[in-house]
Amino acid sequence: MDKRQETIDLLKEYNQEHIIKFLEKLNDEKAEQLIKQIQKIDLHQITELYNSTKKTVEFKESKIEALKYLDKAKLTKEQKEKFDRLGKKVVKNNQYAVVTMAGGQGTRLGHNGPKGTFKLDVYGKGKYLFEILVDNLKEANQKYGVTINWYIMTSKENNEETVKFLEKNNYFGYDKNYVKIFTQSELPIVDTNGKLMMGKDYKIKEASDGNGGTYSSLRRSGCLTDMKEKGIKWVFIGSVDNALLKMVDVTLLGMAISQGVQIASKSVVKANPHEKVGVFCKMNGHPKVIEYTELPENMAEETDSDGELKFGESHIMCNLYTIEAIEKISKEILMYHSAFKKNSYIDLDGKEIIPQEPNSYKFESFIFDAFEFFDDIAILRGKREDDFAPVKNKEGVDSPKTAKELYEKFWNREKKEN
Repeated sequence: MDKRQETIDLLKEYNQEHIIKFLEKLNDEKAEQLIKQIQKIDLHQITELYNSTKKTVEFKESKIEALKYLDKAKLTKEQKEKFDRLGKKVVKNNQYAVVTMAGGQGTRLGHNGPKGTFKLDVYGKGKYLFEILVDNLKEANQKYGVTINWYIMTSKENNEETVKFLEKNNYFGYDKNYVKIFTQSELPIVDTNGKLMMGKDYKIKEASDGNGGTYSSLRRSGCLTDMKEKGIKWVFIGSVDNALLKMVDVTLLGMAISQGVQIASKSVVKANPHEKVGVFCKMNGHPKVIEYTELPENMAEETDSDGELKFGESHIMCNLYTIEAIEKISKEILMYHSAFKKNSYIDLDGKEIIPQEPNSYKFESFIFDAFEFFDDIAILRGKREDDFAPVKNKEGVDSPKTAKELYEKFWNREKKEN
């Protein structure tokens, strides 16, 4: 059977006959491109994901427990020295790599371009988010006498622009031989009836599959193999939009080694019981981050014997893994979440329809959904003013204004202390 007929049969099997009508109208070259794309799509998976949008997530409260953590500010001198010694050894032996998730656009910031190309107005002249990360890496390189391997994950929509930007700025002085750029995988978008949507380029509309796709994208791109060939033992994964991200925290690394775990994370305590952040917990004996929307109110307000929130450790996208952990996760299927979004598409007459209201589902997995594959995680509580200055919203909370203030205050303190 030829590819075309095979594709038509597949589309019929999954009730996607409208795509056949597009196929019939396209010239041979365009039709071949569309067939190639359809052949790569797992239509069974997409059908399952669409069906899951009709189900609600329920948690039994009895299964959720608080998770132990260590507070960096309260470590004894001996503890900190031990952790730092263990962590430094790994970094100095060139067994440490960092991954930056930079697949997003700066739309919410009113910025036209990849988020990493956004300029934060610090110290008058400003610094790009990518530049801030490079500063962080260069400081670690100088401190530990190495050049850390840096892997940057882009998306199909912003990859070309990101590469051009980094090339134009000469990677802000970072040795490009130690930088590898790879793209995030994508999943099709479906309408409210589970139908694939056609873009005006006559390709099925797809969107990045969430930050949980980082693991499989590392494997698919060959970056995981590259890490193993370079003798990397530990990998840090963080996002491009935290102006205070510490990508090389030897205390966090040493604590993970000391506790004999495969995954570790840094947290900051919730500002209040109802802050809109995901929090760490244990569910059914496995580590998990539970979204604020899914945590029952009485549990969100629960305190321990010291008067601290039982579920107060916020996930700040500051995660650390053994190379074995990444390999294991990269072969697993993560849970997907659906997001109801507005997406333009073309109808069978080739007319572009631009919706006024959400009309489609995109599917994404979250990076922390992988924690459930392990029995334990090491959590190090940091400080908001030292570790967390996200640049997400144009104004208000987690905006360029708040990030600028946190960034400048932190570096002013550092200068005074050193």
